[in-house]
Amino acid sequence: METTDCIVIGAGVVGLAVASKLAATGREVLVLEAENAIGTQTSARNSEVVHAGIYYPPASLKAAFCVSGRKALYHYCTDRGVPFSRCGKLIVATENDNISDLDDILKTGQANGVTDLIKLDQPQVREMAPALNAAAALWSPSTGIVDSHQLMLSLLGDLQRHGGALVLNSGVKSMSSHGGKLQVTVDDDVETTIQAHTVVNCAGLGAVPVANHTNGLPASAIPRVDYAKGSYFAYSGKVPFDCLVYPVPSPGGLGIHLTLDQAGQARFGPDVEWVEEIDYTVDQNSRIKFVKSIQAYWPDLEPLRLHASYSGIRIKTFAKNADYHDFLISGPKDHGVPGLINLFGIESPSLTSCLAIADYVRAKLVV
Repeated sequence: METTDCIVIGAGVVGLAVASKLAATGREVLVLEAENAIGTQTSARNSEVVHAGIYYPPASLKAAFCVSGRKALYHYCTDRGVPFSRCGKLIVATENDNISDLDDILKTGQANGVTDLIKLDQPQVREMAPALNAAAALWSPSTGIVDSHQLMLSLLGDLQRHGGALVLNSGVKSMSSHGGKLQVTVDDDVETTIQAHTVVNCAGLGAVPVANHTNGLPASAIPRVDYAKGSYFAYSGKVPFDCLVYPVPSPGGLGIHLTLDQAGQARFGPDVEWVEEIDYTVDQNSRIKFVKSIQAYWPDLEPLRLHASYSGIRIKTFAKNADYHDFLISGPKDHGVPGLINLFGIESPSLTSCLAIADYVRAKLVV
């Protein structure tokens, strides 16, 4: 049986951040990834937005990790040369009836420690973005975008420089606790078993399935998950915006918003579709819905320039009708299995929060 000090399951942005932080403390770290490359699921199928920390309920993990993680992420990207842009974001109320929603968002953001939000009236919005239809808006200068793939490559480099290793095509089949250590069976060509003092389950969409195959983990410690599928449409040609544009949030997500990549190319999404299984197919007919939603804040959108691009899955850890879905990070004190930390519901703003989540996990493992 092979042995190591610490196993991190999942090589998405959060798994790589956790692994690199643990390796930096001198621990022997092995990352197991089921796919044939890093970050092929949630980490590669999102808006690549660096969130300011505006929407999340105060005292939630999402609020705390987003605000501290955003600051840490900008510093990290600057230090490592990871491409990013602090381009800012406009949250738009297209009708007078939505202005009170902006006031609520402003209060929540301020309660979370986001101190640079500015409310704009209609003339101020028109001066900033003449093409927008807006009764009012919130300006968030701390919001930005980041190249998520380059970020993951940088984190992987950090891991490897500190002696850690990544093994691809190595999905976890089962896990059990023996004598205070964890035995992880890997579904590779020869079904390898590895023993470790510590296992951090950062498997993203696979985190609950891994937990379900962990002997000794109480069923009460494993949440039920719902999948909110979000599709994105790309836009051919230039858009008259140099910042991100978001409508007032909708149930299950932040609405079909406009984001930009590092080259200034626009994409729109995600919408919200509750699904039972993971399916990344984008319905071309959704364009009708996208056009209607986008034209509410950008009337001059040319519909024929929109084309289906990609989709992603947001993991909701409680019932679909729950008021809020927070990150769920549980350790031995929560579930009773020595050395095991499970990360569930790691959806947006997990990209922004990855370094803060890693610090939190590392602190949980300090003896």
